[in-house]
Amino acid sequence: MKKLPMENWICYACGYVFITTGVLKLLVDDFKMIFSNLGLPYPDSVLFLVAITEIVCGALIVSKMYVKRATAALIFIMLAAIFLTKIPILTTNQGFLSFAFEARLDIVMLILLVVLWQHAPGKTFR
Repeated sequence: MKKLPMENWICYACGYVFITTGVLKLLVDDFKMIFSNLGLPYPDSVLFLVAITEIVCGALIVSKMYVKRATAALIFIMLAAIFLTKIPILTTNQGFLSFAFEARLDIVMLILLVVLWQHAPGKTFR
């Protein structure tokens, strides 16, 4: 049985997370409220754009096409998510441990995306 390289597993994991998250953003109405509470202009349009970007970029990463471009877009989304939804936890009385718990998946995904971005050769990952 042939072993899959670690890069493949990272691609599959990242793609899975972003595809499922993007689909949920389109199907679950709770996300509309979350985006409305962020104070962003046109929250419904931003939600739709983020969801479609996550689905498309997740699919590109799984198929190992345009990995560098896809990871760049998702890194931007993850940084925005951390700054808009997780950093404010530090400014409340909830403290660092609450922040660390709430931001755990975001931070892990950001690290994995950076690893993919660093190792992706231009157009494809092959």
